[in-house]
Amino acid sequence: MDNITALGGDVYEIDTKMAGYTGITAGYLILGDRPCLVETGTSTSAPVVRDALASLGVGPEDLATVVVTHIHLDHAGGVGDIARFFPSAQIVVHEKGARHLADPSRLMASARMVWGDKLDVLFGELSPTEAERIVALGDTGAIDLGNGRTLNSHYSPGHAKHHVGLIDSATGDLYVGDAAGVYLPETGDLRPATPPPDFDLQTALGSIALFEALGPQRLLFSHYGPVDAVQETLERSAEELRIWVDLTRQARSEGMDLDHAVAMVRERTKDRYSASKDEDDSGVGEQLELLSGAPSNVAGILHWLDRVSP
Repeated sequence: MDNITALGGDVYEIDTKMAGYTGITAGYLILGDRPCLVETGTSTSAPVVRDALASLGVGPEDLATVVVTHIHLDHAGGVGDIARFFPSAQIVVHEKGARHLADPSRLMASARMVWGDKLDVLFGELSPTEAERIVALGDTGAIDLGNGRTLNSHYSPGHAKHHVGLIDSATGDLYVGDAAGVYLPETGDLRPATPPPDFDLQTALGSIALFEALGPQRLLFSHYGPVDAVQETLERSAEELRIWVDLTRQARSEGMDLDHAVAMVRERTKDRYSASKDEDDSGVGEQLELLSGAPSNVAGILHWLDRVSP
């Protein structure tokens, strides 16, 4: 299938084809004795992911574990559907997200307030998962991949209070979710993801420092794909966060409303990203806005600034 890429170490990247786009959201299959899916993508992507797993030889009873880095709908919106397709799989999530997978009603209501009519096209509906199938992680945890191989989870809030990073004991791959931002392989752009309501700068920088301390061999971004330049990329993640926060703080101190703050931050940062420069006509800039839109990022930073310095 054209949406599967072998990454070595029995790891396969699956393009979940979010909202019909390619290269937006990745799921990853670790194909060991106990096959494990990291990130499901959205609800509307669930059949795409199921078919990809089937083509890799993972049938309905074969998947041992599904783990999500956090419960935002582009990462975990498909959990209920995937749980139904793979009835033997345990569903693993941080303890702060577990109740929302069992009863998604509050999560869906708040998502509908943010996205409105776009919700159905972009994400679809998160279906509930039986509570007895959900394994809730604390600050650290280990997922058994078979043959002594483990996927070790590390609590990494800042982007979201229910976020974990996951490191594979066999490969040194670190699944970073959104805690290190959004990476575009076509351009090498890296941009922060600071949506409301959970963004917190010190916490987010602490999560990046934790990732550095884990000494990963490679970063696997949910948006999007593998990156080998670990140290340089994590340093850049921290730098991007600081730049966006500094600019948003400046806009706030000048009394700008959200629209004006967004316009200012967008203008001041556009030269940092090839995808947002005027000459880009590949549609990559549109992907960047969908995944890490300036309005969402600036709103998240303003929300945090209002909390820490009212």
